[in-house]
Amino acid sequence: MPQSNPAVAAHSKSIKIVVVGAGSVGVTTAYALLLSGLAAEIVLIDIDKNRALGEVIDMSHAAHFAQARVRVGEYEDCAGATAVVVTAGVNQKPGQTRLDLIKTNYKVFKSIIPQIAANAPDTILLIATNPVDVLTHAAHRLSGFPVERVIGSGTAMDTTRFRHELGKHFGVNPRNVHAVIIGEHGDSQLPVWSLASIAGMRLKDYASQKGIEYSQDAMDECAKRTRDAAYEIIKKKGKTNYGVASVLVNILKPIITNGDALVTVSRVGTYGGVEDVALSMPCKLNRNGAHQDVPLLLNETEREALRRSAESIREVLDQLEQD
Repeated sequence: MPQSNPAVAAHSKSIKIVVVGAGSVGVTTAYALLLSGLAAEIVLIDIDKNRALGEVIDMSHAAHFAQARVRVGEYEDCAGATAVVVTAGVNQKPGQTRLDLIKTNYKVFKSIIPQIAANAPDTILLIATNPVDVLTHAAHRLSGFPVERVIGSGTAMDTTRFRHELGKHFGVNPRNVHAVIIGEHGDSQLPVWSLASIAGMRLKDYASQKGIEYSQDAMDECAKRTRDAAYEIIKKKGKTNYGVASVLVNILKPIITNGDALVTVSRVGTYGGVEDVALSMPCKLNRNGAHQDVPLLLNETEREALRRSAESIREVLDQLEQD
């Protein structure tokens, strides 16, 4: 059922969110946003206007219960948007890595990002198209926006999956697991084991208090299932959409409500000594965008893994700039 929180409702009265891309992720995001009650107006933009119209007509029947307006728009309709969610691009195929997508989706971004920026110079860009870190960097360059207003969904989805896996292993609700995945939203992502906790205790200490054996091999399996989750889902159903849509709405919520929530999202910066790359770290999200206020206290192994993750993205960016 729709969101009924009075504080959220107060914020939503003048909120317009634009979703660019009427594929499975874009449409599911628009629908999840509609039911959340966070926005008064949701605009769907797609090159296939007939498809977008069909989706909007279908969603408008749900809008009867959610009390929000959903419509098809053009890039001019980005004007006044609190945030523009970009999901447009080619989908990842079975056996294909996120980085394989870069050249095709970069061409798409060269077309759409300048149009968004021209019509909504004060909006926040939320990038969901893969490879999300490379394309977050591209969106920053193509829009000319400050880094805090170009946010990639990054490892927010991976962090959610990671907490789910750890919650299953330890038999607790994932909401009570405090653990993050940082770095690339992809194969070089890394779990921050040194800071992971349940009930204020390190995982090993929690296991001891609970009377169960702690196994790093089991932890590594949780991390592996997290990393490979998208590949497994795509192999079975051809796409991912529900989880990422929920995560995108979770990112939008503190932006709309000025909530100062900490979420692992991708932002351009310097990571592990590697300059000018977009990778995920915990950021404070509010109406002004994403802010990296406090650096994580990583151990030496994690710092090195973060550097390698940043270098892998930097290599792709260098190649892209040469082509």
